[in-house]
Amino acid sequence: MTPSPSRLPFVDTHDTLVDASPAATWDALVVVVRASFDRPGSALIARLLGCEPARRSGQPLTTAGATLPGFQVAAAEPGRLLDLEGRHRFSRYRLVFVLDPVDDARCRLRAETWAAFPGPAGRAYRALVVGTHGHVLVVRLILALVCRRARVSA
Repeated sequence: MTPSPSRLPFVDTHDTLVDASPAATWDALVVVVRASFDRPGSALIARLLGCEPARRSGQPLTTAGATLPGFQVAAAEPGRLLDLEGRHRFSRYRLVFVLDPVDDARCRLRAETWAAFPGPAGRAYRALVVGTHGHVLVVRLILALVCRRARVSA
């Protein structure tokens, strides 16, 4: 597990073995994350939730400080780590993707979630997002899409 620099509570981790090199997996991860969080309507939802940041910056996701609706790149190490952070009126959170090479042709991709849900509204939001397993479904879908895209491009 990657230690959370912001000391947020650990929520969960999911991982998958990717039949592609770390470089191909990284490229797929960047494309899938951008497509997942910068969809039509994402900025509107981010504004309604009071997300910081609420808009895309246009910078590549390989640049610390780049933003997508709801997320800012806290750290990016191509082929190894993509650390996204954000906050809104119900939560402060981090979504950290870690690539661990297995060999030249495969790697393990791990997604770790760290989050705080302060106050009664935060607890209700956690029940809605984490308690219903909606978060798990979204993270697993992102991992599956990265696997598929990385294999096709490898």
